[in-house]
Amino acid sequence: MNKLSNFGYSKVTTKEKTELVQKVFSDVASNYDLMNDVMSFGAHRLWKTIFIDLVNPLEGEKIIDVGSGSGDLVLEIQKKNSNAIIDIVDLNQEMLNEGKKRIKKSNVKFYLQNAENLKFDNDTYDKYLISFCLRNITNIDQALKEAFRVLKPGGKYYCMEFSKPTSIPLSKIYSYYKSNFIPLFGKVFARNQDAYNYLNESIDMFPNQEILKNKIERVGFRSVKYTNLFDGIVSIHTGFKY
Repeated sequence: MNKLSNFGYSKVTTKEKTELVQKVFSDVASNYDLMNDVMSFGAHRLWKTIFIDLVNPLEGEKIIDVGSGSGDLVLEIQKKNSNAIIDIVDLNQEMLNEGKKRIKKSNVKFYLQNAENLKFDNDTYDKYLISFCLRNITNIDQALKEAFRVLKPGGKYYCMEFSKPTSIPLSKIYSYYKSNFIPLFGKVFARNQDAYNYLNESIDMFPNQEILKNKIERVGFRSVKYTNLFDGIVSIHTGFKY
């Protein structure tokens, strides 16, 4: 039997999940940046600035940005280091096309690839970045193994993802907001309520901070830790490949 995966609250085959997730992002690609602003009230820009400050891209480093979407992280990196060598990876051609409209520099390359099966050599990158993408990957453990494989010894893994608020009152408010307002915003601004129902559900089904930390450690990363933003609505996990 085919192993089942979560597509939001639904159980589907792994093949179906990959196809359904890609359809979601194909449908919302042209409104992706607008919806990020609407849903987070612009806070996603602050989160990404904090994330790239933590990454601290240095001259000569080779960086891979997986699930890059429209390239927000790369634009932040270029503010700090315009000469950074960056490979952008996404499984969705429409999202890659949005990134190509915004990023024209020759030191940034685009690849249509699956995070679970990267077509890069072992020990290639100094830093691996993934932002608001891991929960959409069908096999998270396999994607983590690939991240470990393509990083150089001494390389560092960075993941920013929606997570679980640490305070009960905020958790209740956030849960109400996600389930009621995010789909409504999707209907009004992107004319796609179903896609943003999935977004809400995918956040609920994603592992919490400690579980994800354990997953990252199990594939071989060391000194794994996480930093909560907005009381854990978003969390940044980091780990080293020794």
